[in-house]
Amino acid sequence: MSKNENIDNSIQTTAETSISRRMWAILIVFGLFGQIAWAVENMYFNLFVYDTISPTTSAINIMVTASGIVATIATLFAGALSDKLGNRRKFISFGYIIWGMIVACFAFISNDNTAKIFGLTDLNIIVAATIAIVVVMDCIMTFFGSTANDAAFNAWVTDNTDKTNRGRVEGVLSTLPLISLLIVAGGFGFIVDSLGYPYLFGILGAIISVCGVFGIFFVKDAPKLEREEGSYFKNIFYGFRPSIIKQNKMLYVILSAMCIYSIACNVFMPFFIVYMEQYLGFTTLEYSAVLGGVILSAAVCTIFLGKLSDKVGKIKMLYIVAAVFIVGLFVLFLISDLPKNALLAFTAIVGFVMILGYIMLMVLLNALVRDHTPEREAGKLQGIRMIFYVLIPMVVGPNIGEAINKAAAVSNPARFTYQAELTEGVFQTANVPTPTLFLVAACIAVLMIVPLIYITKNLNKQEKVL
Repeated sequence: MSKNENIDNSIQTTAETSISRRMWAILIVFGLFGQIAWAVENMYFNLFVYDTISPTTSAINIMVTASGIVATIATLFAGALSDKLGNRRKFISFGYIIWGMIVACFAFISNDNTAKIFGLTDLNIIVAATIAIVVVMDCIMTFFGSTANDAAFNAWVTDNTDKTNRGRVEGVLSTLPLISLLIVAGGFGFIVDSLGYPYLFGILGAIISVCGVFGIFFVKDAPKLEREEGSYFKNIFYGFRPSIIKQNKMLYVILSAMCIYSIACNVFMPFFIVYMEQYLGFTTLEYSAVLGGVILSAAVCTIFLGKLSDKVGKIKMLYIVAAVFIVGLFVLFLISDLPKNALLAFTAIVGFVMILGYIMLMVLLNALVRDHTPEREAGKLQGIRMIFYVLIPMVVGPNIGEAINKAAAVSNPARFTYQAELTEGVFQTANVPTPTLFLVAACIAVLMIVPLIYITKNLNKQEKVL
């Protein structure tokens, strides 16, 4: 093929892969509200358990670990099934509807309701039973959420994008967790303060279900997506085959970098709002203001940097954003004992640095994963992505975080004493997360250097060949 033909094909490809307003609407609606749902699960479900059921990080650890396992299993089976049926649309739409309905059910979970329904009087049994109910319900909710979002929606995005626009799409999609965090930590925080957790879960559940109804009318599958005739069970284990791993070695190395990054995030992220509220002593207004400024600033920078990555290359930015993330985590550890007024300002500044590195790593790694996912195999490989991005990190990360919290045994920080009401009139002093979480997360994140060296070296070779 001549050089001119290559140029013509490049121009044609760019024209063919332009993103329509309809597609942007779908990306934002399902991306944003899916991320809001995950943010509530990852942060406010944890705070809900901590505040109203049992003031211990052990319950949070159990919930996060179980959720990660279920999310991966659901994505493996649902992703392969969406390939088999040649249909992402129904999985997305009906999955969101059911997902929202289950979220709304959390409005009825409490120690008092458990005691009344089951006729229990022993506080320890009441708390254990309520935690068990939360964990089971969280797993059911995660099953449908992962089917709709992690398996079907992520595969749909891969089906409808290519290398010419994924950096831009990922730049926008990857700001959505930040925006969702702002909405959840800020607006939803005030809902909890003024109305309580039942209203939070009811409102969120209704919104997610409405998104599913929107999908029935507006989501269309990519023309290239076709029903597969092969064995469904073989497709489930497609990504585990040694031959597939060998053929897609770069994909699995990128996933290993994503795994290390996600482990580091899960060491501190499930406990983040609890840490700010219970260790640092921030009020809802204070941590909402800090997170709001950080998130808005990082979101603007991320959109710009996402577009820039399409032009200058993703590999040139990986080391920089990884360093930014690690430095941000380390400094968050150092500033934890500052006076309150200085702490608010420095947490905002350093939080911006950390969150910018955190989200840009997500942007670049997700874009690289999509770039190296074989065409027509996106559904089968979503489960593999979940193993590296969710299962291993959500089992390993929170357990490391919980071990740190137990070793520190901080129950009454100098600036703040917290007691949680387990049931009417019964209180218990709480153990709280500590700043050591950030130090350990930074140390783990440094290990990304190993797969990053391989990635950059091999992608540079590919660019020279091209």
